Amino acid sequence: MTPAAQSSAAPRAWPEEAARVPAWIYSDPALFERELEVFHHGATWSYVGLECEIPEPGSYKRSWVGRRPVILVRDKDGEINVLENRCAHRGTMVCWQNRGQAKDLTCPYHHWNYDLKGNLQGLPFLRGALGKGGMPRDFDKSAHGLRRLRVERRGGTVWASYSEEAPSLEAFIGPEMLACIDRVFPANRRLRLIGYNRQHLPCNWKLYFENSRDPYHAGLLHSFFVTFGLLRTDTPFRAVPTEGGRHGIMASTYSPETASQQNEVTQQLTSWRPDFRIQDMELVKPVDEFGDSSMINLSVFPSVFFQQHGNCLAVRQILPKSQSETELSWTHYGFENDDPAMQARRLKQANLVGPAGYVGIDDSEVLAQLQPSAEKLPEALQVVEMGGRDTGAHETMVSETLIRSFYAFYRASMGL
Repeated sequence: MTPAAQSSAAPRAWPEEAARVPAWIYSDPALFERELEVFHHGATWSYVGLECEIPEPGSYKRSWVGRRPVILVRDKDGEINVLENRCAHRGTMVCWQNRGQAKDLTCPYHHWNYDLKGNLQGLPFLRGALGKGGMPRDFDKSAHGLRRLRVERRGGTVWASYSEEAPSLEAFIGPEMLACIDRVFPANRRLRLIGYNRQHLPCNWKLYFENSRDPYHAGLLHSFFVTFGLLRTDTPFRAVPTEGGRHGIMASTYSPETASQQNEVTQQLTSWRPDFRIQDMELVKPVDEFGDSSMINLSVFPSVFFQQHGNCLAVRQILPKSQSETELSWTHYGFENDDPAMQARRLKQANLVGPAGYVGIDDSEVLAQLQPSAEKLPEALQVVEMGGRDTGAHETMVSETLIRSFYAFYRASMGL
């Protein structure tokens, strides 16, 4: 056996230091498969969509729980169901369109037909043809419907779980995070769908997860944030791990008065571009619609980030595809009572994020470079000591506490 083969066959262990992350976790295919079972198909809740995406009976939308395709559908009684998008006959995907309207669901392969609750209604040649073939007389249609997941809803968001043992959605998310979610999904305001974009990231899902829990990089990498004062290291900020590191809150304060000020912080930043100009400043001058001057990024494990960057409200659904590929599904929304000026402002500010966003494109490029580095040097260690080695709440952007707390939770859940 070669030394390389010996090394790859040896059992891997997490380093003793709490502020170190081994690079092999980003490229191990067996670990990736186990993550899917533990985090997506186990006793957890996954975000699958918004109620406003399926506004009336018969409306449906395709979504995912981990790598398993599901159908989010409103039945004739107005109830929302989440069904596994897999025919009970031979496993063909039943629904092929991303969104639409249907009175029932029919598999394109052998035309097995289901109602919008997932019950098998009928199938061709149940009793054969010309006296031959057909299903056995004891075939039970009631036992061959589409698999139904548990469903819970809150503030217009829809969640699904494969597990009957999972706690309630409220208990899974926890009170501190629920209060933040309720702020951007208030129960007294109906949601309005604005649109979608999707992007492919050539990296492990955890690299993206780290990135979106990392305020330290935001004031360095993103020139748009720094130059126009949308997110600056010298403004009030909170990084709060919740539920033992499972979830994470990032909240900053936007101040138009300090947005363009220069001080000792901006003097250290090469991303600070005081000569940079844009034609339409409404793109970077948000209105304080929630009355608290806050901008937030909420990481709700395992499947979603909720963000409010200025007046851009968006959901980022994380879709792990392999140990080295991740897809992001972005859903932009507003409220039904938005006036035309706010509708236009949300559309403009949506240009900050997404595949070609003025801010989002920075992360995409960095993450594309990180994955091959992790694959080539799997035994390397990543250092996450900024702000110390603890896993508590911090009131500064210059911290990696949300990453440390996440990996404390991750290791306990995975037994690493």
